[in-house]
Amino acid sequence: MAKMQSLIRRIHESPWKLVLVAAGGGIQGIADLFHEPGASRTVLEAVIPYSAAALEAWLHGKPDHACAKATARSMAMAAFLRARQLQQAAGETDDSPVAGVACTASLVTERPKKGPHRVHVAIQRADVTRSVSLFLIKGARSRFEEEQVASGLFLYAMATACDLEVDWALPLLSGEVLEHEKAEAPKSWQELILGTCDVVPLGAPADWQRGRPVVLFPGAFNPLHVGHLRMARVAEAKLGRPVEFEISVLNADKPPLDYVEIRRRVEQFTLQDRIWLTRLPTFLEKARRFPQATFVVGIDTLMRIADPRYYGHNPDARDQAIRELAERGCRFLVFGRCWQGRFLGLKDVDIPEDLRRLCTEVPESEFREDICSTQLRAQEE
Repeated sequence: MAKMQSLIRRIHESPWKLVLVAAGGGIQGIADLFHEPGASRTVLEAVIPYSAAALEAWLHGKPDHACAKATARSMAMAAFLRARQLQQAAGETDDSPVAGVACTASLVTERPKKGPHRVHVAIQRADVTRSVSLFLIKGARSRFEEEQVASGLFLYAMATACDLEVDWALPLLSGEVLEHEKAEAPKSWQELILGTCDVVPLGAPADWQRGRPVVLFPGAFNPLHVGHLRMARVAEAKLGRPVEFEISVLNADKPPLDYVEIRRRVEQFTLQDRIWLTRLPTFLEKARRFPQATFVVGIDTLMRIADPRYYGHNPDARDQAIRELAERGCRFLVFGRCWQGRFLGLKDVDIPEDLRRLCTEVPESEFREDICSTQLRAQEE
């Protein structure tokens, strides 16, 4: 106990300021931080998105699983971005160090759980993403005891975020092991997350860098699969120009990407591929950055472009965005796909005519690939 109190005092004495977020467990770690004086120097904000809806709101998108290391990393990135926002609102300089620290845990409940009891913590700073995972031996501890372990691991993550050495050990049982993951970001990735640039080119030279309009294939590519690669080949054959892939680290309806996740997705491509990392979540932002681009999209993406929900539920704002896309010379090469049990093409969807006029369709006879990333992730699990 004395060592934990000493660690908390050292956290408060450090120059780091934190946004903390906990879901499902580890919440006591936040309370422990306030048991020692000085928390006002450390904590910018503490958030407990306990329900599924609250977690989705915090992440600005629905995670595949509430308790997973990828979710912990997304929570930490959202916390880091929030820390930056609070830092800027307070008029502080960018030199003041901030971090997001997250914990998501699945612990003992009133009813037995089918899955393992586990704790995932993550740290997000401008320079690095770290995560630590712990799978607990089921049935060996009470809820209170599991919470103590989760909270201790959360405090460990807070200390690590502040570059502090931890001189006390978690009460682990035989066979329980901490699993670490880390990704240090190159300067260009840091600038992208910090917002000092909005695009980072990777791979082979790009048409846009030569002053030519690009054929841009935006996507999450989580994972990259044969359907994506076939779409790119068909697009290149039809348009006579190379396809360049785009991955936005921010998205309108998905959690933000951390450095581990960015690295994983980029490594799916070859050095011959042209890839853009961006912070351009909407097609209007992409069009402003890449005027006269032809966007390679699936019909599901086109339906989202037409959905007023992505424009503050304002059809007029949607229509204005479509007009600007046209004014900037952008077009869409549209691929049909199986959607909710049937194959949809351009004729099957209700979209504004102004958007339809910007579209060229690849017919089903030339492309059909009934595969999606969501299904592949489920199969992997």
